Amino acid sequence: MGRKYTISDHSKLYFVTFTVVNWIDVFIQDIYKEKFIESLAYCRDNKGLQITA
Repeated sequence: MGRKYTISDHSKLYFVTFTVVNWIDVFIQDIYKEKFIESLAYCRDNKGLQITA
């Protein structure tokens, strides 16, 4: 079960980590890599996510 965290100070840098359902290795199959990149791009373009690394 996931937890919902709230970012309260938008001027700070946050470290985010996650796991996936059934521990699917998302970086082996191209379809999973593409979906992961699409999800990051969506959050960057539509939700203000700033990716630093």
